[in-house]
Amino acid sequence: MAEVFKDPRKATYLNEEGADKPLKSPLPASTLEAACAYRLGRLRGELARHDCAAILLYDPVNIHYALDVTNMQLWALHNAVRYALIFADGPAVLFEFKDAEHLSDGIATVDEVRRATSWIYMAAGDRSDERLTHWAGEIDDLMHAHGGGNRRLAIDKIEPPGLKALEDLGYTYVEGQELTERARAIKSADEIDLMRWTIRVCEAGMARMYEASEPGRTEQEIWAELHHENARSGGGWLETRLLLAGPHTNPWYAECSDYVCREGDMISFDTDMIGPYGYCADLSRSWTCGHVAMTNRQRELYLTAREQIEHNLALVKAGVSFAEFNEKSWRIPEKHQPYRYSLAVHGVGMADEWPVVLLHPDFEHGYDGHFEENMTVCVESLIGEEGSECIKLETQVLVTEDGAERLDSFPWEDV
Repeated sequence: MAEVFKDPRKATYLNEEGADKPLKSPLPASTLEAACAYRLGRLRGELARHDCAAILLYDPVNIHYALDVTNMQLWALHNAVRYALIFADGPAVLFEFKDAEHLSDGIATVDEVRRATSWIYMAAGDRSDERLTHWAGEIDDLMHAHGGGNRRLAIDKIEPPGLKALEDLGYTYVEGQELTERARAIKSADEIDLMRWTIRVCEAGMARMYEASEPGRTEQEIWAELHHENARSGGGWLETRLLLAGPHTNPWYAECSDYVCREGDMISFDTDMIGPYGYCADLSRSWTCGHVAMTNRQRELYLTAREQIEHNLALVKAGVSFAEFNEKSWRIPEKHQPYRYSLAVHGVGMADEWPVVLLHPDFEHGYDGHFEENMTVCVESLIGEEGSECIKLETQVLVTEDGAERLDSFPWEDV
């Protein structure tokens, strides 16, 4: 087979044919079907645990989790135009955007599809009150039919007029984000298989970025390689624009720009990629532009970041409390503390999720909890100092009784 790419990392993460083509998932349909049934069961279990008749979902990521139906996901994140009402002991009703009802055809988790009533001002204008009354009445009718007299309704997110309309009808609001986050936190084996595939696609995109990391390329050009691989292989979107080079890496959190990368610049990034099946691949790496040897300072920072990752990774295990993790976690040297990341570990699934475990200087502002078997989490490091570039590293892992099992395999730099 003729070599297609000059860098061996690229070849490692190509499709099976060894060509520059989209990756096609080898997973059978039964894997997704089983994952969907499990996810809906998890959510209904949380409803029962909180004594709620139903949950009203507006967050498109939660709707995807519960019902495996997507529609204009990013647009729907800021336009409340579709929603779902899922009963603890009753049907799952999807209220879909006008003329998009067919998107749920054949989806086993959806029992009924209705046309959504949108009462936000952009869609309804001066008829908002009229539509709001109709919307609330339709939910009220379903609750009477399937709620068994229980007036406790969980809601993940809602505009204030909608909440008031439901409370005026006698419903008790239950904060739904706790239910959805807790449900999503524990993954089934099928979910892990789906997540592994998203990571596979992400690492193919990272290999493209690695090859494109040459002098004369802009940050945006390099970042576009990940978009390209994700989109053509069936993925969704990138939640952030965090690929930075040279002086742009410090302070962290600038967004990628038209900065032209120079040979030897440190290129650091965080994928935050929502990929195939809606799962997130949240990985970070740092390498030099042109893949030249690191300077002594770059190498010192890089090895420090690796030390933080490896130390904290070894502490992640089912049953370990967040307080115990914090007590034993790697201590950031004083010179790096002003440039530290915001957290040590966070959950990941269809996006960044609960829990979030803060770094030791900030842990007093965090919360209690413990790592549980079959959580998936990301272990993070950001290392910089005054006048330096920043190194960003992150790995995604499955929490087991024996420790953390890494799900990503893209290599660290050999320094």
